[in-house]
Amino acid sequence: MARLTGWWHRRSDPARIELYVRSSFHLFAVIEVFALVVPTAGALGSAWARSVLCALVTVHAVLCAVLSSRGIDWILARRERPVGLLATVVVVSVAGASAAALLHTAGSLRQGGQAAVIAVGLLGFGLGATVLGVRGIRASLCWLLGAVVGAAVVGALLGQPWAAAAALAFAVLVTGGSMVFTSLCSVWLACVVWELDAAREAQSQLAVAEERLRFGRDLHDVMGRNLAVIALKSELAVQLARRGSPGAVEQMVEVQRIARESQREVRAVVRGYRGADLAVELAGALSVLRAAGIDGQAHGVGGGELPVQVQAALGWVVREATTNVLRHSEARSCTIRLTAGEAAVLSVDNDGVPEARADGVSADGVGADGVGADGSGSGLDGLAERLAVLGGSLDTESGAGAFRLTARVPLPGPQARTGTPAPAADRRGAAV
Repeated sequence: MARLTGWWHRRSDPARIELYVRSSFHLFAVIEVFALVVPTAGALGSAWARSVLCALVTVHAVLCAVLSSRGIDWILARRERPVGLLATVVVVSVAGASAAALLHTAGSLRQGGQAAVIAVGLLGFGLGATVLGVRGIRASLCWLLGAVVGAAVVGALLGQPWAAAAALAFAVLVTGGSMVFTSLCSVWLACVVWELDAAREAQSQLAVAEERLRFGRDLHDVMGRNLAVIALKSELAVQLARRGSPGAVEQMVEVQRIARESQREVRAVVRGYRGADLAVELAGALSVLRAAGIDGQAHGVGGGELPVQVQAALGWVVREATTNVLRHSEARSCTIRLTAGEAAVLSVDNDGVPEARADGVSADGVGADGVGADGSGSGLDGLAERLAVLGGSLDTESGAGAFRLTARVPLPGPQARTGTPAPAADRRGAAV
């Protein structure tokens, strides 16, 4: 079953909407053939006329389907405007409608109503495809008006009464207008979905960039002063060494001490052990999820009463998990739960996980452990190492398009088992 449905599940939501729109236009081609050929076949007086009708309608339907597909690609800025195909569909539509009228006049098409059905059908389905080769509602309305006027003129030139010509023009207006409206709405839906997906991707990139800027600020706060002191003391040591002063050794010893202290502080920043407020991290995660259009919710305790080391470790888990949800999934909802008993347990659940390949790497190049296919990045292994320092553990569960990340850190005593309630979150993840 997975092999049969994998082609659908591997597609993103915008790609599924686009596939639905394209399939609708291809279905229009099938409907055109059955709607115009089957009812009118019995009204034709000769086998030659039936063959001409079947060939004409089939060619017209195929051309409309191809024009619809290429018109969608043009509107989505994936290819050049199909000018030649657009002109071909217009010519075949007009020629087919005129041929139906001529067959009726020549007596090959015995029923005048059937001739009108063929003419209106070719013009209506043709309009539904040609509006995908123009841009703007005004241009589409001009095409529709031109088809209506043309149908009335052709009917009058072939000797039809003015009432019949007006009825033909009205039928083209109704049928063509419906097809134009359907085509424009379908393409508008596909464009809006792709634009929303692009906006969501931009929001995710901004969230990741904001996290990087915050990390850069923390690193600058730690290293800026220490590097400046190291540079000054190194220059002083050079000057003292040139003068032969024994004070150069003392300065270099001090440089060594500062360098080692800086190394410890950098490790503290990387591991997130700078006394992060878990409640602030939770609120920030919900805000970022809301900005990305994800339904984020938080349940359980707020974490304000947990030890500082535990808060810092779980705060890093919240950051990393939120970043992974934004970057590596198409989540619609994400739930963060925090409980405190003998151990502080933080779980992050999200849906929208892309289907993984056999080698454990998803379609976007992210492994099951959150590490890139090339092995870069800290991922979940890095989180497990950070939690292991406090005797904690990290577990993951995935299946049916969902993913759960669970971090567990033992608490030192009963005084740390209480917590303040987490701020309530609305359906979009906003704290209230």
